[in-house]
Amino acid sequence: MSAIIPYPLLAAGLVLMWLLLGGFTPGHLVLSIIVGVGCSHALAALGEKSLKVRRWLAIPRLFGIVLYDIVRSNIAVAGIILSGQRRTRSSGFITIPLKVRHPSALAILSIILTSTPGTAWLDYSSARGELLIHVFDLVDPEQWVELIGTRYERLLMEIFE
Repeated sequence: MSAIIPYPLLAAGLVLMWLLLGGFTPGHLVLSIIVGVGCSHALAALGEKSLKVRRWLAIPRLFGIVLYDIVRSNIAVAGIILSGQRRTRSSGFITIPLKVRHPSALAILSIILTSTPGTAWLDYSSARGELLIHVFDLVDPEQWVELIGTRYERLLMEIFE
């Protein structure tokens, strides 16, 4: 099966998402299968290894934390923007040392930070193991270092390393 479809879960996920978003028709089914199998072969051509998850039970915990943080951050950013008050706000850049080195964990961390309103992943230096992020309302840089290390990085290392 892996010779025909190197990443069957990826192909099935793409087909399912295509059909859920575009509606089910025979044409959509055929096209989604072609795209799913093609993407699976493209990923195999890049030499990507299959993802190994070490602790599956940590995934729902991470998902819940991220969902809570996104909702909380949306409310905070909306409050800042909609309040209309002139408040001294200092946005800034923070360099955060990371222990995590797994490529998938780093990719998920970048998605988490970029999808959370008020933060953006800007750069990662693999040689130094440092992450550069931008924070919209920066009060305490050390709080961000601790937040990312204890809330996200620890769980990602538990899941992947």
